[in-house]
Amino acid sequence: MTADIAAAKAALAHLELDENPVSLKAKSRDFFWYSPVLKARLDHVVGDFAVAPRTEAEVIEVLRTCYRHNVPVTTRGAGTGNYGQAMPLAGGCVLHMRNMAAVKEIHPGRVIVEPGCLLKDLDAATKAHSGQEIRMFSSTWATATIGGFIAGGSGGVGSCTWGSLRDLGNIIRLRVVTMEEEPRVLEFRGEELARVSHAYGTNGIISEIEMPLAPAYDWVEMFVATDEFDDAMAFAEDLANQDGILIKLATVFEAPIAHDYFQRVKPHVEPATNLVGLMVAPHSMDGFLTFLGRRPRARIIYRSDDNDWARGPGPVFEYGWNHTTLRALKVDPSITYLQVRYGFPRHRELVAKMREKFSPEVLQHLEVLREGGKVIFAGLSLVKFTTEERLDEIVRAHEEAGAMIFNPHRYTLEEGGRQTVDDRQLRFKKEADPKGLLNPGKMIAWDDPDFKYDRVYAYPGMKAAE
Repeated sequence: MTADIAAAKAALAHLELDENPVSLKAKSRDFFWYSPVLKARLDHVVGDFAVAPRTEAEVIEVLRTCYRHNVPVTTRGAGTGNYGQAMPLAGGCVLHMRNMAAVKEIHPGRVIVEPGCLLKDLDAATKAHSGQEIRMFSSTWATATIGGFIAGGSGGVGSCTWGSLRDLGNIIRLRVVTMEEEPRVLEFRGEELARVSHAYGTNGIISEIEMPLAPAYDWVEMFVATDEFDDAMAFAEDLANQDGILIKLATVFEAPIAHDYFQRVKPHVEPATNLVGLMVAPHSMDGFLTFLGRRPRARIIYRSDDNDWARGPGPVFEYGWNHTTLRALKVDPSITYLQVRYGFPRHRELVAKMREKFSPEVLQHLEVLREGGKVIFAGLSLVKFTTEERLDEIVRAHEEAGAMIFNPHRYTLEEGGRQTVDDRQLRFKKEADPKGLLNPGKMIAWDDPDFKYDRVYAYPGMKAAE
């Protein structure tokens, strides 16, 4: 197929179209540069034009037009992802969802919203309306969209209580537009949600979302310090297992992360200080302080409701999840990261093995989350990058020990996860995107169903660097 870019642009000229080289480049990129491996491969990628629809009808028009002219379409939210998942590898149209940002309905326990709504704006609207908030959000809450979170994320702040995005009940309904000669609008619930959640927009465009809500609180944000890493890890896990204490965040930072990379925290810690970042509901503070009193080796160094720091740290959640990597990169550009699943019941054992083998080349940053009702750790480990070969060695060592890697140095769905496609997503792509024009290059099983995962996948349709 040959893409007729000029014809597609002419047909869509009455919409909000962007061909400016500077802004188009910005709209074609995400935070892929967290990975030196991806930066070397994707730095040149740019779309041919961007269009920002205002309604579902305009989304349908864009998809119908691009289908007719064989133009690839890559959906874009705020571009805060880290794996190149929102980058138009084959060029074509960048479908920017910023204008579809309405909070449409708010009800007890649920909200209906358009995909381009920022997470912070969604929280503000639900809190103002009925004192509710979304259950979980990425650390990029201030800048990320709800559609991008669902299409590219897996969990975040709140996962210590509510689990992962794809756990039952954490998404209620998705409205999706297909890319066919005549696009269809479909609504998915229950088992069908897995077709398009965390699919990078490879098999449908999300045009409306229904999400569950929880009561909103003025969360008490804290940093708790320990001298030993094992104490910090045990503190976070044991707190998450206190059923009567409501938390929204429990993050563990191995020394010297807090001292070396958290500039506003540095004056209050030593290089050997291990840190736990927390969000605790105000009504749970009595229970929390009782819990803390049983932990003589743990001490509060910061409380948002009783701050005596000359310069406050800002939101504690903006030190966790992938903000940890961002803060480290600002200090040391050679830092990159891994995403690790330390599963129950071997989670602490596996963390200890990786620390023994790799620290300080790999420093442990752990996020507490629930999986199947059990507390486990997600590792977003900080890695001192030297070479791709060494990074691959570190990945293999984790996998051989039994710690699953979700590789942030790959841009495909399969390589970033379990080295296999989700058959539900592949089947739906065959139905909903028969020409393979949606976010091409991100689903290996579509391009090369016999791929053996014995090398890094290189999408053959990627636009060459000029």
